[in-house]
Amino acid sequence: MHDFTRRSLLQGGTALATAGALTGPALLEYAKAWAQAAPWQAEKGAKLTVMRWKRFVPAEDDAFNAMVAAFQKATGTEMNVFSESFEDVQPKASVAANTGSGLDMAWGLHTLPQLFPTKVLKMNDVADYLGKKYGGWTDAAARTCKQGNDWLGIPVATIGGYMTYRKSATDKAGFKDFPTDFPGFLEMCKALKANNTPAGFALGHASGDANGWLHWLLWGHGAYTVDKDDKVIINSPETMKALEYCKALSDTFIPGVASWNDSSNNKAFLSGELYVTSNGISIYVAAKDDPTKKDLAEDTYHALWPVGPIGKPTELQLCVPILAFNFTKFPNAAKAFTAFMLEKENFDPWLSGARGYLTHTLKAYDASPVWKADPKNEVFSHASERALPASGVGTPGEKAATAIADFIVVDMFANYCTGAKDGKTAMAEAERQLKRIYR
Repeated sequence: MHDFTRRSLLQGGTALATAGALTGPALLEYAKAWAQAAPWQAEKGAKLTVMRWKRFVPAEDDAFNAMVAAFQKATGTEMNVFSESFEDVQPKASVAANTGSGLDMAWGLHTLPQLFPTKVLKMNDVADYLGKKYGGWTDAAARTCKQGNDWLGIPVATIGGYMTYRKSATDKAGFKDFPTDFPGFLEMCKALKANNTPAGFALGHASGDANGWLHWLLWGHGAYTVDKDDKVIINSPETMKALEYCKALSDTFIPGVASWNDSSNNKAFLSGELYVTSNGISIYVAAKDDPTKKDLAEDTYHALWPVGPIGKPTELQLCVPILAFNFTKFPNAAKAFTAFMLEKENFDPWLSGARGYLTHTLKAYDASPVWKADPKNEVFSHASERALPASGVGTPGEKAATAIADFIVVDMFANYCTGAKDGKTAMAEAERQLKRIYR
């Protein structure tokens, strides 16, 4: 765990100043003024233990740490914050929910608050306060965190995943513009393989990457796990078409994708082995920050996901909601911290610190400076507005969250693409698993 102090706040000043942030004493003075006027006053002696996903962009971590330190000093709340990998966030949050101890707050992935709706602190007042002040919430973000009229958590941001590619390779393959439909995308990947500059997308248990691109592909064919009434419909001709398309794509991929986690494609791209993948902006940021990879950074571009036969965007973007458990002894401090995170004076600099890795879920931040700071950032500004919730056309909730956490869609595609199962068997197995969840 990190103990955030005034020293750590001031140490973050240099990195944050480049993002136009309030830093050092200025940030602390803002935090003190905010705390005095805030709708939620932290309890005397408040202590919050907060788990978050592990950062991929160091400047985002700097901005977050400075914010936490300022909140601690301004409110007197002792903040203990620690990071876990994407894969470990949900299991550790589940342990806390089941035992009623260990954490006050968890900042996780997809529909994490929906996994234990009876164990979370309702955030209706926080959502209303922020929504009215900052232009309302994007649809997918709101649906991700709501159960009926109740907010189970707050959708802090979306980690946008988009096509990341080497323009020299796609140009050489005959595609001056990145394809905008499924047939064109497949033809490009075939041409890239022929040129020994292959694409690659995770088929392993990569919580963000694999779930993201495989749900996009499934939904793009008009196939879904469940319908609007939560009836399981995965076993369908549309799903079979998606499987066949995915198999054709996977035949063009770099070897090893069946065992990839969320960091595997980053490493392969940065090492020069991979030329097209789906990812957050972290690959590009890492290349920009490495003096030895200047040419790679200049050659790296981003594109929106191609649109499938359904004729409209079908993106599963990685919403990162924060929740507070209802067994916390300090609910006012938890609500105050959540609101403080999303205030303009904090959130705009934080987005700039994230350098495009995080995308806003409150519409007022469409105008945030980060989206104009580098033309290659702009694609990521659309992540939350173009996304579907993790449930697709079904009801966001505990069942949909469980299906995501259990990698049911990922395993169905992986089993077919690796030859472990034929299409009929892969669909039938996914159907059985989903029916157990949705019974």
